[in-house]
Amino acid sequence: MDRNQILRVSCGAAAVCLAALTAFTFAPQPAHAQDKPRKVVLRFVADFPPPPHPAALAMTYFKDRLPEVIPGSEARLYFAGALYSIPEAFEAMRQGNLEMTWMQIGKAAPVDPYAMTIVGPGVLTTVGAVDSLEKTHTYQQLVERLSKRQAIKVFGVGHMSFGMGVGGKRRYARPEDFTGKKVRSMGPVENATLEAWKASPVVMNFGEVPNALESGVIDGLMTSLGGWNGVREQAPFYTMGGAGAFVGDYYMISASRRWWDRLTPATREALEGLIKETIQVQKEYNWCFDKLAYDKYGTKDPSKPGVYWLTPQEVSAMVGAMGDSTVRFVKSKTPADVHPAIDSFVKEGRELSRQNPAGTSWIEKVDCSKHASKIVIR
Repeated sequence: MDRNQILRVSCGAAAVCLAALTAFTFAPQPAHAQDKPRKVVLRFVADFPPPPHPAALAMTYFKDRLPEVIPGSEARLYFAGALYSIPEAFEAMRQGNLEMTWMQIGKAAPVDPYAMTIVGPGVLTTVGAVDSLEKTHTYQQLVERLSKRQAIKVFGVGHMSFGMGVGGKRRYARPEDFTGKKVRSMGPVENATLEAWKASPVVMNFGEVPNALESGVIDGLMTSLGGWNGVREQAPFYTMGGAGAFVGDYYMISASRRWWDRLTPATREALEGLIKETIQVQKEYNWCFDKLAYDKYGTKDPSKPGVYWLTPQEVSAMVGAMGDSTVRFVKSKTPADVHPAIDSFVKEGRELSRQNPAGTSWIEKVDCSKHASKIVIR
């Protein structure tokens, strides 16, 4: 018999006991009980492939740590468009039908064209510059807009790779290598880049890529080193041109505010701490995966299969052939009042690249031996 039942038995029908019973039943709980995070069950959607992809390893880290941080909690992970495409996931979050995503920002453009304000190759071209994306005024404006207009909370940026590039059955190292080829794009802005190189862009979820390469539906693909690692047999040649010469579309970790705002303050605090921790781990995974993959598959001879870094002269040729195609495309798809923000991002990003030359970022100094047991290079 609990204490409420004891009170009822001893009081009987006496009105004098009613106040005591009410006071006991509805007495405020101790502060420590109110501040305790509450169990959550959430779905976490991404468009990159499952482990051993380094970003997927970071999501798995989040899943494993969540019940340690908030006992009884569960994160259900969905990779490579298994539950939603990015536009669908964006819409589902906006409506409160999905809790969290790790999304490529530019792919949300069909729902909100302002998502294209911080995209485009040739802007953030060093590891330190990519890591500093959140310092740009353009990014901060976008985060504010998504919160107010779309009911989506952005926690931060977690990139897929610091060595984005192009893979295929043959080498893509010069603008003319792309002529007439069908190349899987990573988003609408990259479509404009590929068209400037006279390729035919193909948009598809990563889960469709292996079969598309095998059947000849596509000739190559834009992806990260982690993505290439999963299709290396179908696309043995992979070319990188610095942190952002081929692809300049970044990944944000976000949640539906319709879900997030209903959580208790203690629960939100615990989740935000874990998300920040996960982003930190993911940056280290990405760098170490790229480094170890290049150590294993790197080649100085572009005629041979493997991972090839473009020379500065080759990068200049690719960027020169691209011209201002991406900026013109973004402006064609966005309202006129956002065009100054697009120009501002290009200016901010190139300045960050100047301020953060290769080799100066903390990421490039990470001791990768501590992650060796987690990272699998096939």
